Amino acid sequence: MELSQLLSQVRYEVIQGTVHTRVAGVTNDTRDLKRGDVYVCIEGYDTDGHRFVPEAVKKGAPAIVTAKEIPCPEWVTVIRVSDTRWALAAMSAAALGYPAEHLRVIGITGTKGKTTTAWMLRDILRRAEGACGLIGTVETDTGLRRFPSVRTTPESCQLMAYFQEMREAGLKSAVMEVSSQALKLERTACIPFHMGIFTNLGEDHIGPGEHADLQEYRWCKHLLFLQCETGLGNRDDPCWGEIFDRTGCRKITFGTGEGADYRAVEIRRETRGGCPGMCFAMEGREGTFFIPLPGRYNVYNALAAAAAAFELGVGEETVREALGRVSIPGRMERIPSGDGRCIFLDYAHNALSLANALGTLRGLAKGRLIVLFGCGGNRSRQRRFEMGETAGRMADETVITSDNPREEKPEDILADIVEGMRRTEGTYTVIQDRREAIRYALECSGSGDVVLIAGKGHETYQEIQGVRYPMDDREIILGVLRGEKDR
Repeated sequence: MELSQLLSQVRYEVIQGTVHTRVAGVTNDTRDLKRGDVYVCIEGYDTDGHRFVPEAVKKGAPAIVTAKEIPCPEWVTVIRVSDTRWALAAMSAAALGYPAEHLRVIGITGTKGKTTTAWMLRDILRRAEGACGLIGTVETDTGLRRFPSVRTTPESCQLMAYFQEMREAGLKSAVMEVSSQALKLERTACIPFHMGIFTNLGEDHIGPGEHADLQEYRWCKHLLFLQCETGLGNRDDPCWGEIFDRTGCRKITFGTGEGADYRAVEIRRETRGGCPGMCFAMEGREGTFFIPLPGRYNVYNALAAAAAAFELGVGEETVREALGRVSIPGRMERIPSGDGRCIFLDYAHNALSLANALGTLRGLAKGRLIVLFGCGGNRSRQRRFEMGETAGRMADETVITSDNPREEKPEDILADIVEGMRRTEGTYTVIQDRREAIRYALECSGSGDVVLIAGKGHETYQEIQGVRYPMDDREIILGVLRGEKDR
């Protein structure tokens, strides 16, 4: 194809060469670049893609798209644009024949609940349609392959490649999590969302490398609803009006209060087959819905998924059956112990999600409520103070340990958590080694106690100084329960 075909929706200036240059594809990563691919320079928080132009040329890129003045050999076409991120999205879509236009793409955004809602809706649509694509925090499923995800919302060129695989697999629908960072960085540009779902908004992801303030964070969530046909929003959330303000999409609401288009009523805790969960009815519909996940917030997630499914034409019984069997790795995942303890694994990694998890599990505890958690490095320190304070107020015993310290010193992160903990009268133990900490938390618990291992959920690694080392909380828990010694 010619470069001009990829630039059909892009405003550009030809610095050198010609748009009639023959090209094979488009990428922003020189590690993935194949001879004939256009290289698009993306300036990130830590790395500026303009630095890798010589490598791209050496590997056979016939054209470079840039936002800066860069030196290039005369045989390389150089295109300048004002926004290389938007250009990457538009060019990637064009290169693959706009694959998202051949799917019903449902995007889910919000501070909490994106993953759970996405899995619920994916399971419903898979039951209704035989298969459904998924792109999210835990995994990506294109219908041709299924694999662990690296980030919640991939770069635009990867997204378009996944949509193309879904199209080739004959899928009708695709559910994806849409992070605020992805919206801010134009990763989801040029995706014609059939539906957008807003779960809730809390004060999170504020700090270096994320969002400048809550206003920017809220605005980025709002962006999804400028590019979808139908917007489905949580009417109970105080920010619902601002998220949907000045958007042209058709607006549908869900919630538990008066006025919601899809309203959950008669909400109660219920245990079925030894599995604690939630049961609720929907106003105007017969029967009840059960989800094998505890917590009122999971009712909101289920209600969002059910409402979306009904809007997509799925039958009530299909929705009920799918929700009744849903299981999400690392999202209030119960690890059977067989000894009277309740052990849960959850991805709670901010104060709001930790408070929700602890508040839910308090109702299940006949004895003590024990929580183990850490905080990620290269993130806001305020999150650490808040999580420490939340655990100190709500748990009977807290074990503070390491999470993903990234480029920070683990002991500095632990000190911040302890500072928050000391604002309360809560008791705590600090054990930096996560394996040792999990063993301690389980060994000091007994029958009737509830143990929450929080923070990493589905993750099977620990990131230290840019390196990911194998670490799976689930396997560590099971090893302790089997009586295995430390390895």
